[in-house]
Amino acid sequence: MLAEHAITDDAGYGAGRPRRVMVVDDHPLFCDALSMTLSHALPSARIVTASRLSEALDRIAAEGAPDAIMLDLNLPDVEGFDGLARLRAAAPDARILVVSSMSANEIIASALDCGANGFMPKDATRSVMMQALDRLWAGESVVPEGFVRPENGSADAALIERMQQLTPRQTRILELVCLGKLNKQIAYDLSISETTVKAHVTAILRKLGVASRTQAVLAVQKARFATVLKDGSASA
Repeated sequence: MLAEHAITDDAGYGAGRPRRVMVVDDHPLFCDALSMTLSHALPSARIVTASRLSEALDRIAAEGAPDAIMLDLNLPDVEGFDGLARLRAAAPDARILVVSSMSANEIIASALDCGANGFMPKDATRSVMMQALDRLWAGESVVPEGFVRPENGSADAALIERMQQLTPRQTRILELVCLGKLNKQIAYDLSISETTVKAHVTAILRKLGVASRTQAVLAVQKARFATVLKDGSASA
């Protein structure tokens, strides 16, 4: 569902700041909170929101590209960084700030490599977010305090190498996790015990270097997109 917030107050509107900003996030409460922060930072701006990548792309096609985009990586109709790449292709001049709950250095580096102008964790305070927006509007690259780019860039190769360390059974279980299946369902599908599934999932998380099933799914999505990029077949 698309929403729109029309702001008419001109107070505090700085030169070079965007007049149209799009928030792309499927969590209604966070989307509303970020829209309110943007409305405060840009009193004269028009803030539009989309809960899916397809909605954002449809709006860009119909109304033109916004000046800035606030993007959540984990959207229902997106795999890995594909959504970021497609938005960058659709809005080549827009300032794109990724706002995500996944803030590992490798994720941040990959977001920047895939076209983002900055990255901000979802748990950032309002004041930190406001400072980040000021820097974004000024043309600076925005990254969280303490960010250190991995020595091997976005570490796509390292991620794929870690995935290759999975056994065939672990790879199959990871595929089922990515489909959203619970341990009980996986156990039924593979005719093994739920305890065995739990043990495999724990081993999978350890090998991938992640702390949760959600992060594991994101790692798979990232690896898939990295492979597409290396093949030169990423579509806009």
